[in-house]
Amino acid sequence: MKHFKVALLANLKKNAPKFEGMAIDQWDDLDSEKTIIALVEAIRAGGYTCEFLEGNLTLFETLSTFRPDICFNICEGHFGDAREAQIPSILEMMRIPYTGSKVLTLALALDKPMTKRVIAFHDLPTPEFQTFERIDEQLSPEMLFPLFVKPSREGTGMGVSRNSIVNNEEEMRDQISVIIEKYKEPALVERYIEGREVTVGFVGNLVGPVAQRLPDDESARRIEAGLHFLPPMEVDLSPFTDSDTVYSNRLKVDLADKLNYLCPAPISDDLRQDLNWYAAAVFRVIGALDVSRVDFRLDVHNNYKPYILEINPLPGLSPVISDLVIEAAGEGIGHTELVNMILETALKRYSMI
Repeated sequence: MKHFKVALLANLKKNAPKFEGMAIDQWDDLDSEKTIIALVEAIRAGGYTCEFLEGNLTLFETLSTFRPDICFNICEGHFGDAREAQIPSILEMMRIPYTGSKVLTLALALDKPMTKRVIAFHDLPTPEFQTFERIDEQLSPEMLFPLFVKPSREGTGMGVSRNSIVNNEEEMRDQISVIIEKYKEPALVERYIEGREVTVGFVGNLVGPVAQRLPDDESARRIEAGLHFLPPMEVDLSPFTDSDTVYSNRLKVDLADKLNYLCPAPISDDLRQDLNWYAAAVFRVIGALDVSRVDFRLDVHNNYKPYILEINPLPGLSPVISDLVIEAAGEGIGHTELVNMILETALKRYSMI
């Protein structure tokens, strides 16, 4: 097998821009040096040459110097409503292969309302929703309380706390104001689904006839071949119900190593199969590649019916604490093996191996 040179492309927290008025959690979804070192070591352990390159405009020079065969992309970007798609755009311009989803999918998935529009168009279950670009926009009559308010284009639970659950119009307006003022982006308001939150991660690419639509025939819809589903994961929030009734930014960032992760999640085989299929369907209609994680809420008032919250085609890969890494460990797949599974999935997609 050919020996490949791999450039790990990421955005280090310590290299992130600083500016007046920035939110305290502005760069919570960027990576630590510890994560970068672990990823480089994992790729090298797979038998590849690997170097880390900061994912910014210096790439035009550093990529030309290093001349990788493929890039392992986990860049979150810094600014703009399609920031996760910016580095892949550069790679497309330079005609360099890279892991993970392409430009359009990354731009779409970062925008939660746009993702939900695609999901709803395909009759996949997602909570009813409305976006607010201004605080005084009228609430649609079909939007019934309780509702859930969060930023439209943030990850790592940013802007999510127990205050995100609103029970009346005054609370909703207050929370919309917080989101718009803090993050300078529209607020997403959706029906609050009370119940457990479960996430499903997987590696691979769909095979067979997988046009970005779902046919009417139920048997033809359920295409999952080519995807390696990891065990579903649930976070036990019971010790934190006094402060956090949802999987908040505080839990994901400050208390990640203190949480009790249930993996595999205690759900029935039938429900697990349904979640896997819904995850594959979202992956399919949004055009994702190589790896993703799909988040669900299970409606406690409707026989635990699953509702799709969002897809993350650029899931975190921090050792031990990232959701996808925990799910892989639930199957006995270590961090090094998981990273190389993703890399080799992309190499196969490009017909490089």
